[in-house]
Amino acid sequence: MSAPETTPAALRLRAVAALTAARERTALLTSCVDDGELTAQHSPLMSPLVWDLAHIGNQEEQWLWRAVAGREALRPEIDPLYDAFQHPRSTRPSLPLLAPAEARAYAADVRGRILDVLDGTALEGGPLVESAFAFGMIAQHEQQHDETMLITHQLRRGPAALTAPPPPSTSSAGPEAAEVLVPGGPFTMGTSDEAWALDNERPAHTRIVASFFIDTVPVTNGAYQAFLADGGYREERWWQPEGWAQIREHSIEAPLFWRREGGQWLRRRFGVTEPVPEDEPVLHVSWYEADAYARWAGRRLPTEAEWEKAARHDPASGRSRRYPWGDADPGPVHANLGQRHLGPAPAGSYPEGASPLGVRQLIGDVWEWTASDFLPYPGFRAFPYKEYSEVFFGPAHKVLRGGSFAVDAVACRGTFRNWDLPVRRQIFAGFRTARNAEAA
Repeated sequence: MSAPETTPAALRLRAVAALTAARERTALLTSCVDDGELTAQHSPLMSPLVWDLAHIGNQEEQWLWRAVAGREALRPEIDPLYDAFQHPRSTRPSLPLLAPAEARAYAADVRGRILDVLDGTALEGGPLVESAFAFGMIAQHEQQHDETMLITHQLRRGPAALTAPPPPSTSSAGPEAAEVLVPGGPFTMGTSDEAWALDNERPAHTRIVASFFIDTVPVTNGAYQAFLADGGYREERWWQPEGWAQIREHSIEAPLFWRREGGQWLRRRFGVTEPVPEDEPVLHVSWYEADAYARWAGRRLPTEAEWEKAARHDPASGRSRRYPWGDADPGPVHANLGQRHLGPAPAGSYPEGASPLGVRQLIGDVWEWTASDFLPYPGFRAFPYKEYSEVFFGPAHKVLRGGSFAVDAVACRGTFRNWDLPVRRQIFAGFRTARNAEAA
């Protein structure tokens, strides 16, 4: 299997396809509700959907129209309104935002201009245009905001506004072993040659990890319910002090959107209340919840380096792959990505997406919390702006890996790094556990 072609013609086609797919998804997420729902703030944790819509257009204008094409600003007066660092999400509804129709028209005007820019840009001669990087960056940015908007849809109250078919049932009986041994030794972490990789994924470097065992599949709802039944949320000994404080302060007793009724666990999922399926990966748990479960189970969360070695390292060749299955871009048989479905597939699905060692569902389905703080790699250089990664480095944020059903393939790789505060529960996050091989 090979990486995508890198000729100028192939790069243009790839960029157009990525930008088009992102805009189609944005349209879906913003056309399925009325203007009142677009301008409302459904949670103080999230922006109004209409803010995301105009922000997408504004970022595209700033980076591709102004920075790449060198053209004069179209709407410089709105730059401060859509600066994510200038206005926290909780205050954005009070801003004089573009109305839905104006936001759509603005984003469409920018996109029309940008397609012409792409057609006339030599994709070489500078880091922003080399290999169409800036166009890929903007496609990833839009897809990341689409994921954010999907989180807003999950938080909104009211009837279902989105529909999608369920994930396909697995054609395999599932993995035989509950865990996989990953041999210790060096491997290549990160990347220096993935054309659209973002700054925090770079550069490639050698890491050495000791042998460890990792769960073959993510922790399921059924397994997590055993933690609940054993009083996991009432036992301080399993929790980090900060996590225990969160549990007590907010009276948390289960994953977000779960409730106990009539002797069973129910969940609310995009406006639909349904029984919690035991075979799906658990979703909407914080890092603290993931860590507490792992402690209760006599295990731990994998480090970020362990997760990436399990996902990318091929013991037979000694090289690191782009994805667990190889170097080819993800397809529907490999992973649950791109909002094709509105939830994770049952644990053990997508056998064709397994790693060389047989670890499954490392890409797609649920973001996976790791034990690691979000830190730069050796030799890190901020590009093209420090606010994407550098300002978040440190112990405050924990790393998540692997993507989820809400992540598009353009924004998900074996090297892709996500991060969030350990208290966050609204994100589409689950986890898998690990243990030291020496403890076997």
